[in-house]
Amino acid sequence: MVDAFKKAKRIRKTNVAGGKVVAVNGCCYGKDDRPDKGDYLKLCGQRFWEFISGEPNLYTDLIEPLGHRAKEKNEEFQGQYDQVIERFTQQFKKEYCDPQGAILWENVVRFNSGKRE
Repeated sequence: MVDAFKKAKRIRKTNVAGGKVVAVNGCCYGKDDRPDKGDYLKLCGQRFWEFISGEPNLYTDLIEPLGHRAKEKNEEFQGQYDQVIERFTQQFKKEYCDPQGAILWENVVRFNSGKRE
């Protein structure tokens, strides 16, 4: 990352006259009370959100609505995920298990490594 920042700075300096180039490594969460890393700034949490928005409280303003939406989406995803797992399990049992549920390894190996005809 640092090498990429340095390269970008060199390229920018050769193509554009004037202006200081500051590379920023942004992180949506966390804390770093020493953001100046020499070759770049590492902005975490509040510093990052304020940098990109100009709003010092954006990081807290985002949390509550994001939390609610994430919960809704997680519940929706989990329901769909459970259905897919059930479907795959039934298909696997049908094609790769005997009636008692033991895996028919020869069928699995044949599927994975056998030549197609």
